[in-house]
Amino acid sequence: MKELFDITGKVIAITGAGGVLCGTMARALAGAGAKIAVLDIMETAASKVADEIKSNNGTAVAIKCDVLDKKSLEAAKEKTIAELGGVDILINGAGGNKKEATTTPDMKFFDLPADAIRFVFDLNFLGTFLPTQVFARDMAEKGQGVILNVSSMNAFRPLTKIAAYSAAKAAVSNFTQWLAVHLCQNYSKDIRVNAIAPGFFLTEQNRFLLTDEKTGELTARGKTIIDHTPMGRFGEPKELVGTVMWLLSDAAKFVTGVVVPVDGGFSAFSGV
Repeated sequence: MKELFDITGKVIAITGAGGVLCGTMARALAGAGAKIAVLDIMETAASKVADEIKSNNGTAVAIKCDVLDKKSLEAAKEKTIAELGGVDILINGAGGNKKEATTTPDMKFFDLPADAIRFVFDLNFLGTFLPTQVFARDMAEKGQGVILNVSSMNAFRPLTKIAAYSAAKAAVSNFTQWLAVHLCQNYSKDIRVNAIAPGFFLTEQNRFLLTDEKTGELTARGKTIIDHTPMGRFGEPKELVGTVMWLLSDAAKFVTGVVVPVDGGFSAFSGV
């Protein structure tokens, strides 16, 4: 069983790795023996995660990277190869929402600004598409590799208020399935593409929607989410790690093109 889940020595590039969820993944995967390229547009955030990994005797390099800029991605890939070797695994974790793309009593759907919608869609979908173009080219040439995208529960059940984010994550799920087939049929049966769909984890992107900024208490929206999550709580970032380890390792060698919910049962509950 240990051999099935072994990722020792694998080079893993993770976008958005300076954030809460992907930073947790980065630390855990490094602890399992992988070498981590911590990619993030916020260089200080990336450096903090990489430094924490190295302080625990892990191997990591922090790389500033803009997932919407192909030149930046190419440079990040070259630095990863120079520092750690060829990339075995890509985790597309960069993403998020934007207040300006969220409907409120003062911001009707009909007035949502196109630039805010475009920003959210680009960050989540193009921010998955472009890194894959850059990093998966080498996987295609050598005939092996693993890609893990980060979709969302919004792709299964679109939430109110966040039209752009829900649509973009649905696109990520669809792209995951499309790419899994494309790479198998055109390049190698040994390149796998899957995604996780996290349920509700408190992050900087959604905190303003789920908790009151002043009191820290749940908003009406936050309470509704908890009421519709059979496990009755938000997820903890570390609770993504087991599913991620499975999908990245040989334990999932015959698994490709799937989107796995990690949601405390939210997607299974009809509300009745």
